[in-house]
Amino acid sequence: MKILLAGATGVVGRRLIPLLVQAGHEVAGTTRREARAAAVRGYGASPVVVDVLDAAAVREAVEAERPDAIIHQLTDLSGEDFEANSHLRIEGTRNLVDAARAAGVETMIAQSIAWLYVAGDEMAVETDPLDPTLPPYEGVAALEEAVAEMPRGVVLRYGALYGPGTWYAPGGAIAKRVRAGNMSLSPAWTSFVHADDAATAALAALDWPAGAVNIVDDEPAAAADWLPVYSAALGAPTPPTARHAAVTGRPVSNAKALGLGWKPQIPSWRTGFAEMG
Repeated sequence: MKILLAGATGVVGRRLIPLLVQAGHEVAGTTRREARAAAVRGYGASPVVVDVLDAAAVREAVEAERPDAIIHQLTDLSGEDFEANSHLRIEGTRNLVDAARAAGVETMIAQSIAWLYVAGDEMAVETDPLDPTLPPYEGVAALEEAVAEMPRGVVLRYGALYGPGTWYAPGGAIAKRVRAGNMSLSPAWTSFVHADDAATAALAALDWPAGAVNIVDDEPAAAADWLPVYSAALGAPTPPTARHAAVTGRPVSNAKALGLGWKPQIPSWRTGFAEMG
């Protein structure tokens, strides 16, 4: 199968290319910077230099590549620019979907997020509503609605990505906040997934039916539980307990993904955090 991977140099993209190649697929990977073309080749894909916010350029690139499937792993989070990331989800996804449909591509696998469910203590499943009051909602809703226009569009709702190159890596944004004393123990829920497991899910999703799938590990946890373990792994003091903190977030179920044959190789953040370094 020929795959066009949008976001080839991102946290998931650079892990995914070798998996796709090993599985026998021919991979072309996008980057918006010519300087990163060599890195895309190094991962094992043919580079396609294109700005996904340029609709005409995207259409030309997809027409030239004629992929059997497009895997959309685009983000713009390296600088914690949430507005830019939302814009990319809205406009970039729209351009990819329009180009795919014009070229007769039937399958798209797209990266979404698992932390938009309405807050609560019960496990969230894919049919539960998302919370429109949360800031990422507009971009996520636009992405998921656009992908649903594809003959076979699969949306992967990733949990909080951790591992090398992520915000949770020892030099990442979350680690810096912990070391600076800017986080606290609270009942806020997080469902994690190691970036390596996110990549294996994207590969597996080439064979999945259309729809949303939660990609999270087996152990959702409140910050009061995971943050002390994470802090210890960083060699940082345990953060203080927040006073009068409300429950935010939602534990997320991975039952659907397990039923489709995916299984996290790192089933809990407890193991993953312990192996950081």
